[in-house]
Amino acid sequence: MKKIKREKGKKMKKNELGTIVAEFPPNMEEKNCRNSEGAFFPLPDKRILFVYSRFGGEGWEDWACSDIGFAISKDQGRTFEKKGILMTCKEEKAKNIMSLSLIPMENGDIGLFYLVRTTYTVMQMYLRRSGDGGETWSERVLCTPEEGFFVVNNDRVVRLASGRILIPAAVHRTGKTGDKEKEASRPFENTPDGNLYMDSRSEVMFFYSDDDGRSWMVSEGKCSMPHLANCQSGLQEPGVLEIRPGILWGFARTDLGRQYEMYSMDNGNTWTSAQPSRFTSPNSPLSMKRNWDGIIYAVWNPVPEYNGREKKTEIFTGGRTPYVIAMSRDNGKTFSREVAFETEEDHGYCYCAMCFLEDGILLGYNAGGPKEKSCLTKLRIRRISYEQLEDAVTGN
Repeated sequence: MKKIKREKGKKMKKNELGTIVAEFPPNMEEKNCRNSEGAFFPLPDKRILFVYSRFGGEGWEDWACSDIGFAISKDQGRTFEKKGILMTCKEEKAKNIMSLSLIPMENGDIGLFYLVRTTYTVMQMYLRRSGDGGETWSERVLCTPEEGFFVVNNDRVVRLASGRILIPAAVHRTGKTGDKEKEASRPFENTPDGNLYMDSRSEVMFFYSDDDGRSWMVSEGKCSMPHLANCQSGLQEPGVLEIRPGILWGFARTDLGRQYEMYSMDNGNTWTSAQPSRFTSPNSPLSMKRNWDGIIYAVWNPVPEYNGREKKTEIFTGGRTPYVIAMSRDNGKTFSREVAFETEEDHGYCYCAMCFLEDGILLGYNAGGPKEKSCLTKLRIRRISYEQLEDAVTGN
């Protein structure tokens, strides 16, 4: 394979790393106004299942109607066939269903985890299983056995070395104050039904199952932002990586210019205080996952080293560009230099899912721009060979 030649310090060109193999843009003729937040699952017959949040109707906001769409690759992620709808919010008797994770269950079943929003201020996670490659699904099991508003990002549910399944969740206070002035001001975000609010300043909780998803408990420890007076986000959209058996590295986005991190030494039961991490970012999620060979891959939006980083655009981007990837071969102690694979300043890139293949990695992420009217409304799948990625991060 031909190596990428680079001058020292020279930025990568747009789309130089890997190949875009599929895109799912919104299609209003099909009443499909947003496609976002997906997850991959390699099937035993070498096919790859990709599921994602498929918004119908006319609204693309997080509370709008959303179903679960799916696509299949038969050639190890080089192409994807758009297949259709796996599950509908009508079937779930919900406002919407979204933010999906897929993990293998102990008997080889596919475990599909998804958020169900039953009202504008109640959202919980459920699990369904499939033993036939996603053709049929079991009855759902509630994974968050408390009523509340729990945000769990896509591709975030993990199975630990102990067998425990762990769900990192951001919990937001919700309610009805009767104070219209307070409800109309930050950090309270008004919902479409007018009188209810959601506090944007979230805490992190963890739900776990020690019997392969049949029953669920909440961990005794939770994490809060230590500097809440200067923060409107709290700790949002958390993720977890196991760095040693039972030792966990947690992370969450904030509006303070950095991801914050916390650690657990007991399989997620208790946690250290949250503190700033090495990862700079706007209030956008960090995705981090370990390959079968032990290498950790991180994908995120760094804060560039110049003032006025977020340029004014006509759409919501959240400052989520550029999009970069880095690797760690020493269990997260150090990371390679980050390499940008998306750089358009009027676009936003976020909510990355990863799938590790024999010869490369699949990244599925939001990649909307002015044409799509939001960074959240279009999905993109990119395939990068390990050889090309190694060349890019080492500067060869």
